[in-house]
Amino acid sequence: MPAEPDDRIHDAALQRAVSELRRPVWLDPAVDQRALDRIRAEAAGWPASPPYGHRWGAWIAGAAIAAGLLLAVVLRHSEEPSTLAGSSGVEVPAATGDARQVYLRLDAPASSRVAVVGDFNDWDPAATPLRPTGDHGTWVVELRLKPGRYHYTFLIDGRRWERDPREAPAAGSDFGAPVSVLTVT
Repeated sequence: MPAEPDDRIHDAALQRAVSELRRPVWLDPAVDQRALDRIRAEAAGWPASPPYGHRWGAWIAGAAIAAGLLLAVVLRHSEEPSTLAGSSGVEVPAATGDARQVYLRLDAPASSRVAVVGDFNDWDPAATPLRPTGDHGTWVVELRLKPGRYHYTFLIDGRRWERDPREAPAAGSDFGAPVSVLTVT
């Protein structure tokens, strides 16, 4: 069973927005009381909506809150350097450059086919087959990857998973498959 890519966010702006949206929101207890009063009033048969002028006040308050959140995100962005360290400690460039050539090699002499699956090909076993070199069971593939950090593993003969012995193993895998980590700079 293929391992799933990690759920870490590698885009710095998106990471800041998610962080801001995950912050707890404090609500005034008076808001609960007003909501309960309105529910009781509607149950008693009183008018369901407040006078016309109060609707504008609620709209203005909502717009002010939205503007405040946007301002907070923008101010936080302006205080951070242009290059951020991700949660894994791997440096992520603010602007990714062109894709780099990456060569993967695996010695699997008794194999009839080898593929690499990972973050870069949506863990699709058919997307990136390796080709035999004719050199005692050595298999190779050339990838074009943008700078970043990728999880991947080899699939041998469509049924056996093997991590790359030349790269660092991933900290953990959702499905127990041996996964390697490749950092492209």
